[in-house]
Amino acid sequence: MSAIFRNRTLALVLIVVFAVLAGGCNKLKARDSLNKGVNAYKAGQYDRAIELFKEAKSLDPALLNARLYLATAYATQYIPGAPSPENVQRGEAAIQEFQDVLQLDPKNISAVDGIGSILFQMAGQPYKPEKFEESKKYHLKHIELKPDDPEPYYWIGVIDWTLAYRGNKEMRYEWNQTASDRQKIKKDEDPMPEKLRTEFNAKYGAVVDDGIKALEKAIQVDPEYENAMAYLNLLYRQKADQVDPGAPREEYLTKADKLVDRVKEIRQKKAEQPAQPTS
Repeated sequence: MSAIFRNRTLALVLIVVFAVLAGGCNKLKARDSLNKGVNAYKAGQYDRAIELFKEAKSLDPALLNARLYLATAYATQYIPGAPSPENVQRGEAAIQEFQDVLQLDPKNISAVDGIGSILFQMAGQPYKPEKFEESKKYHLKHIELKPDDPEPYYWIGVIDWTLAYRGNKEMRYEWNQTASDRQKIKKDEDPMPEKLRTEFNAKYGAVVDDGIKALEKAIQVDPEYENAMAYLNLLYRQKADQVDPGAPREEYLTKADKLVDRVKEIRQKKAEQPAQPTS
């Protein structure tokens, strides 16, 4: 072996060794930045935490926790309904970071839930039904990954109720703008006229049925899921607006009232339980 060849081989070996050492050093620095970022996050120093999480991500792109914490920090700073470009950018940045996590780990539940949550918040003010639908897709993704978790079924029900309730209010308002005094809907709890009821059912019937099915599943998984019962009660009332007055409507209203009573029972039971000692 010639001296030149030996020298080149040694040089290549040293390059590899230095690269490995540098990589290991970067991983240690990344974890240190991550830990410092977590401490800053817990202290409410979100801007400082974001910079540290960015640093950890840059030093070790495979460090998923750095990406998750970075996304969560952006999401924490997002204020639902605030229209400033900076606020919108935080929400979009949170979504992008969560999506980057899913690129590395498509089954990461935290990232799936994070996107579903931030999209839900972004959909409310101003009202954007398409973002509610997009949020629902991520809750369905959670169900694909963990079908026995009650929470994604609950959120699907909440989204479906939001869409149906908003549609109900808008359709009643528009009806009253052109209806005669005799035909106007005086109270929110009054049944819709037949023509309006048919239109509401055609537009939101499937949404209401989907939400009812999801919430019933959530309660099946967790029989004392009081929040799911509360929204199921509300969706039964939307369903009552889609069926004929009389017995069909009263059936859904009765089911809704029973759920209200059940929620009261559960909350009373919890209130009567002795407080758990703290360590």
